[in-house]
Amino acid sequence: MTSSPKLTDLGDAVRRGGEFRAGGTDLMGRRAAGPHVDLRGLPDLSDVTWRPDGSVRIGALTTVARVARDARLGAAHPCLALTAAGLATPQIREAATVGGNLLQRNRCAYFRNPAFSCHQNGGDHCPARAGLAPNAAIVDTGPCIAPHPSSLAVALLACDALAEVHGGAHDDVRGGSPFPVVGLYGDGSDPTRDHLLGPGEILLSVVLPPPVPGERAAYHRAIGRSEAEWPLVEAAARLVVDGDRITFARVAAGGVARVPVRLPEVEEALLAGEPLDRAAGLATARCAPAARNRYKLALLSGTVLEVLERATGTAGHR
Repeated sequence: MTSSPKLTDLGDAVRRGGEFRAGGTDLMGRRAAGPHVDLRGLPDLSDVTWRPDGSVRIGALTTVARVARDARLGAAHPCLALTAAGLATPQIREAATVGGNLLQRNRCAYFRNPAFSCHQNGGDHCPARAGLAPNAAIVDTGPCIAPHPSSLAVALLACDALAEVHGGAHDDVRGGSPFPVVGLYGDGSDPTRDHLLGPGEILLSVVLPPPVPGERAAYHRAIGRSEAEWPLVEAAARLVVDGDRITFARVAAGGVARVPVRLPEVEEALLAGEPLDRAAGLATARCAPAARNRYKLALLSGTVLEVLERATGTAGHR
């Protein structure tokens, strides 16, 4: 592994080649070989900029800790702030960046074990399908069943956020314009990639639209120990409640598919006035688990119900 001198601008980063790095929290975990380009210190990528219409641009090098503790962000976009505060540990949140969290590599034990070959490292099959993979995806979108690891992606999906990207082969398609965050990942059918940015493409920022008046939000992750663990399932919800009616709903989940997923079945049921538990049960509508991860069905519906009850203020009232 080699490093490089401090960058001068985005063009300099692209010219140097190598894998882009931000906070570097996964460098040792992946034992990545080959050169990397340290993006820290690039100008304007760690700013949080509020716009006159109430939207906000968050630079890709902004730390997760800053997102979690920014009072204005917490008031305007509680879904994102709660998610940022709930992931990893305080030490990691201080180093980890928004861009790094969104574009990190998956945590599949087969991918990270050099003794195994898989789609992600040049192989032609997914050993997790026939192996011990109790944490695997339960929404089967393609050959690879490693769940997407980004918690912030789940929140940003629920927040209808946009991504801004510099450079690369897709400039002719994207035209330099922001595009929905889901465009970073596609539909999960490509087994070789955890995100769709190509060589020379750098995530610059995410842009959140103006807040929705009266919005309530919640985030919850189901984990195997009390803290500092990757989620088995996670969910984020944004709701507007008018009396006994839900008039606005955005619900997203992670840990269940190759990409973060919106749950339109749940959202539609909430807007139609269905009880929370019945709406949460629809979260598994697209699931096709294997024998060893079937437990995730109940975990997903339970996690979604948890965030719905928290967001509506009915948690603990069953």
